[in-house]
Amino acid sequence: MSRPGLLGQLIVSSRPVSWINTAYPFAAAYLLSTHQVDLTLIIGTVFFLIPYNLAMYGINDVFDYESDLHNPRKGGVQGAVLDRSLHRAMLWAAALACLPFAVYLVAVGGPLSWIVLAASLFFVVFYSAPPLRLKERPFADSLTSSIHFFSPAVYGLILGGARGDRSLVLLIIAFALWGIASHAFGAVQDVVADREASIASIATARGARWTVRFSLACYTAAGLTMLGVTWPGPLAALAVLPYLIAVWPYRDLDDAEAARATTGWRRFLWINQLSGFIVTLLLIWWWQLTA
Repeated sequence: MSRPGLLGQLIVSSRPVSWINTAYPFAAAYLLSTHQVDLTLIIGTVFFLIPYNLAMYGINDVFDYESDLHNPRKGGVQGAVLDRSLHRAMLWAAALACLPFAVYLVAVGGPLSWIVLAASLFFVVFYSAPPLRLKERPFADSLTSSIHFFSPAVYGLILGGARGDRSLVLLIIAFALWGIASHAFGAVQDVVADREASIASIATARGARWTVRFSLACYTAAGLTMLGVTWPGPLAALAVLPYLIAVWPYRDLDDAEAARATTGWRRFLWINQLSGFIVTLLLIWWWQLTA
């Protein structure tokens, strides 16, 4: 079977199944802040839907090439084993895809939104790229991965002119905890392969059992944090339950069997869709209450 061309490789590398995970937080935050559909909402959503993910995952596939060659999970929804001849093209494609959107967003934003957008893109690049390569710094890896997903929401709130209050702060904290938990659990399945490749992560540093339990603790903390936001926000705590159910069976996982966590991680990809549906219903309800 022949390998897909450049366009096909770009699409696979950008993880289409995960596009919504960054576009939705921005769109929801901006729309709830402005209460209107405008050009900035559309352009910002498209940016966080495709170019942002192309940069985040494409850069990762370039700098993880050697380890991805030996990772059986690569080559599908969890990323491409990007042919070395396409590495330069991928980096250029990521930069050129982001540039026009970034120019527009800077033009319509203010200084605080510029800082948040710059920070978001900084972590997108240096999560994988040297010299920082934050993905190989235990604990910083989970935090940085979480920033990838909650920073679009923060950016949407600021760009939309939202007023900061206790509920918004708690919401972002809960979202950050969800992101940390998700990354940590995702790292568990690669403990053995990462150690063999001398790749550091929160899971290689602390072991599979500890990391799974840490993930459970962060998911639980995310749910409890949501109980402090304005009604009907506390109902969003229910969205944490499917994640806890999916991760719980692996709480005593030995390092040697860490690859078994892949089954739970595959469920996670679909649980995101269920959680998104629950959150959407709550956002519509909140919109009606505040209209």
